[in-house]
Amino acid sequence: MNHLTYKNRNFPAFIRVLSVWVIVLFTVSLTGCGTGSGENPEGNLTLVTLKGPSSMGMVQLTDSLSREKNPTCHVVMVNEPLQARKLMLEGKADIVLLPMTMAAISYNKGLDYRLVAVPVWGALYLYGEDTTITRWEDLKGKTVHTMARGMTPDILFRYLLIGNGLDPDKDLTLDYRFPSHIDLASAMAMGKVKLGVISEPQASQVVQKNHNLSLLMDLNHEWTATTHTPMPQTAFLASASALEKYPKQIEKILAACERSTLWVNNYPDSAAVLLVRHKILDGTDVAVRAIPKAGLHFARADSIRTLVKDYLQVFYTLDPEIVGGKMPDEAFYH
Repeated sequence: MNHLTYKNRNFPAFIRVLSVWVIVLFTVSLTGCGTGSGENPEGNLTLVTLKGPSSMGMVQLTDSLSREKNPTCHVVMVNEPLQARKLMLEGKADIVLLPMTMAAISYNKGLDYRLVAVPVWGALYLYGEDTTITRWEDLKGKTVHTMARGMTPDILFRYLLIGNGLDPDKDLTLDYRFPSHIDLASAMAMGKVKLGVISEPQASQVVQKNHNLSLLMDLNHEWTATTHTPMPQTAFLASASALEKYPKQIEKILAACERSTLWVNNYPDSAAVLLVRHKILDGTDVAVRAIPKAGLHFARADSIRTLVKDYLQVFYTLDPEIVGGKMPDEAFYH
């Protein structure tokens, strides 16, 4: 089988641990941010997540909080990373999920948010109509659409092109006319884009609407093959002030998100119902297909610090400005 063909994702064992007893415990202590008590005071925290893999993994927690009368944690779902960063700048986000590169930039530019976990380990794919594309060299002379220049999908794809012997500025054309993942997904669904870099769950939604598209490359697999390290794509951040004032509450939220991720992976049919209920995805069929390809594996920052550093180092070597001009210092890792 050609190495570009999609394969089952093989994550490190310490990331893939799925214990049934942990999931059972989830039913006992699901709420990660409930009503505070006198002994353990809790703040009124805001958790900002992106509509996509970031919100997929925590959907059971989101559902639980939506049914509480007086939750002390409120989930805000946004479409684009820049919307989340705006809330950080305004001081309206205590916990934020962002692309790892944007998390590094934000920290290096003075936003004091610490990395506490990684919930998504790669969800990027190359889809297209031309199934004769089976090797990187087959992309020569092609036009590949990706979202906004300088964002993670663009940078990552450029790096993989270079690593596989192609000049992204000469050997093919990178088209940025659809600047957001929503715009690109819509264009692919309508047949306006013949070849595009797209993430889950948008990929599964697009394929349901446009049956001419096929999965051509698993870019997550290609990243690991090229760099020999997995892809800690998404950062789970907490503000330094929230970590200082409400450490037990933050820990409860982390534990609840971790249990939720295990539950989503182990019970995709049930999770699909919640993903539709909370308008993360349009249909349960799409959700069931998207879950195993969304890279949902929750790992605490202290256990995968070296992997994150290796990931950021790749981008720093390519262009230091991608991570904010320098590698984040040790204080970035909680």
